[in-house]
Amino acid sequence: MPDCIFCKIIAGEIPCKKVYEDELVLAFHDINPQAPVHILIIPKRHLPGAAELAPENSAAAARCLEAAAQIAKEQGLESFRVVTNNGKGAGQTVFHLHFHLLAGRDLTLQLA
Repeated sequence: MPDCIFCKIIAGEIPCKKVYEDELVLAFHDINPQAPVHILIIPKRHLPGAAELAPENSAAAARCLEAAAQIAKEQGLESFRVVTNNGKGAGQTVFHLHFHLLAGRDLTLQLA
């Protein structure tokens, strides 16, 4: 996608602080971190969001989660959260499937 910021990062048009890369996935530090550790993990194939996952493209999402586990281990993280948002109403701001790896502070949910 020509106007997708993540596609531009994958293409090397926009720099990033890379953490991990393989043939399917790229992971890098978020420029607006919401936790002491905030890494974005994205498939190199453009998919607008989780709602577009299907049997023919789900390997990319699975590889993102495998990368999250590997990155967490390499970073020495015992506790971490992996989250994805789908759609504007859920807080998705970049419409390229991505996962947030968050750690480094208490991330427990306080439900009312």
